[in-house]
Formats: sequence, C-alpha cells, structure tokens
Amino acid sequence: MLVHMSRPMTGKRACETPTQMRCCWTVTEHEGRTVNITSQMVKELRDKTNAGMMDCKKALTETSGDMEKAIDLLRQKGLAVAQKRAGRATSEGLVETYIQADGKLGVMVEVNCETDFVAKSDAFIEFAKNVTAQVAESTATTTAELLEQKFVKNPALTIQDMLNEMVAKLGENSGVKRFVKFNEGLVENYIHAGGKLGVMVELACDNDAVAKNAEFSEFAKNICMHIAAANPVSISREEVPADLAERERNIFIQQAIDSGKPANIAEKMVGGKMDRFFAESCLLEQKFVKNPDISIQDLIKEVATKLGATISIKRFARFQVGA
Repeated sequence: MLVHMSRPMTGKRACETPTQMRCCWTVTEHEGRTVNITSQMVKELRDKTNAGMMDCKKALTETSGDMEKAIDLLRQKGLAVAQKRAGRATSEGLVETYIQADGKLGVMVEVNCETDFVAKSDAFIEFAKNVTAQVAESTATTTAELLEQKFVKNPALTIQDMLNEMVAKLGENSGVKRFVKFNEGLVENYIHAGGKLGVMVELACDNDAVAKNAEFSEFAKNICMHIAAANPVSISREEVPADLAERERNIFIQQAIDSGKPANIAEKMVGGKMDRFFAESCLLEQKFVKNPDISIQDLIKEVATKLGATISIKRFARFQVGA
C-alpha cells in the first residue's frame, strides 16, 4: 500500500469542505483503488475510540478508510480500550494543583471519572499529578492539544496514551475536563473537600520582599478560601459577562413591571438592584467571609497599607468537580 499527500481533488474524490481539502490523505491500494482519508474521518475515529490522532490516521491508512475495521485494528493493538466506556458519565473526579517553588507559576487541573472510589485511587491521583506536570511545561491552551502532546517525563507516550492505559487499568471512563496555567504574577492555591473543589489566584505585588512575607502568604490564602466559599463571577463589575448582566437587568425590570410599576419607573428601580447583584457577584465588592464588616477591596487596601506595597488581584480560577 502506498500513501502520499494529495492536493485537493475534484469530482467524487474531492474532500467535502475547504478544511477537509487542506487535511486530506490519499491511500492507493495495490489494485489501484484510491481512498481519501480526511481529518473528519480521523476525528470520528478518535471520538469512537479515544485513541491518539496519529494512531487513528495510521489505522485508517492500514484499513483503506474502513471505519469499523480501523476500530477493530485499534482494539487489537490495545489502543481503543476506552471505547466501550466512552459514553459513561464522569461526574466524579479530582482537582489537582502545582505551584512552582518561587510562586511565579501555578497550574490547576480537573480530571474526571465515574466514581469517587476511582477518584481516590493511587493510579488516578498519579495521573492527575502527571497532567499538572505536563501543563506546567506545556504551551497547550485546550485539552485536545494537551492530550496529543508527548509526556514530558516519558516522550514515548502521549497524555492520551496515559489516559487510555489508566482507563484500561481502572475500568472507568475518565478524562481531563479543564486546566489553567498562571505565570504572570504571584500564585496561591486552595484545595477543599478532598480535592473536589480547587481555587487558584494570581496576585500582583510591587515589592518582592513583601511577596515573600508570611502575612502576604496568609492574605493570598484567605483570598483563595473566600473564592471557594463565595464563588464570585468576576473580579470587578466591569468584567462581568455582558450577557449575564443583561439577563439580570431584564429580570429585575420584569419583576418591577409585574408588581404594577410603569416601564419608566421600573427602569429607574433597576439601578439599585443591579448594584446589589454586583456586590454579591464581584470579588472586590463581596463581603469578606471571615469578616463581613469589610469587602475584599477593603481587605486588599488594609493589607497593602500595613505591608507597604501595592497589591492587586490579577485573575482567579475556581474548579468544582461535577459543576
């Protein structure tokens, strides 16, 4: 069998879309029959088997594009061990974090499985730790990109290979749901409820000595714990998604109209209700869970003044398993 890259073709053998035309392989069998293997076929096989992209392309090549034969071939090679489990719900799992020794790089990952029993197993926890190590060294921005990468500690395997091996060993559908990587400030984290809830915060501080201070570390940890408890939507009201703010505004207006207020009066009443919404939803405006007499913005000013530094919250992430 001869395999070569082909240019876009016309007629019956043409790829169906412009994207496929740029990602099309032609397989020529001994008897001269040709079969087009497109990126869509590779994706379909990946979705059905959870095997790696290159393994899927190779299997389709070796089977002249026959999907079912390709699935059987991958199963024979042990590359599609997760196939029969791929449709099962993965509502359990684990949030794992890693912070570099200098605190200037942090990673948080959520890995899912079917049961809490597997989530607590050594093999599952080890996989989660390996994924955080990969993200720390990776430039991947999506889980799909991450799964295709060679594992930094063992380039003979991709992250997808490792996932498939774990699924085969533990017998449950599993996957990497999401991850974040912070490397533009000072990072702190907090894990709650045995790994079911994780928070990572990135802070800015203009004084390196202060950033190493125990009081600063305690402040950063308190911010993480507050986010875990209060679940803010954004740091400030300016960062609240426009569609969310508009939806809340429309609800408040309709409530006022339903209570008998004219539309023009209802519009005027919305301002106060939106202020309350922002106060409950935006991190800087929320009341500090450990001291409801002050807001998070007040807490930042208090700590900054005491330590003699300029401090701000750059960004945060909150992962809750199953949410």
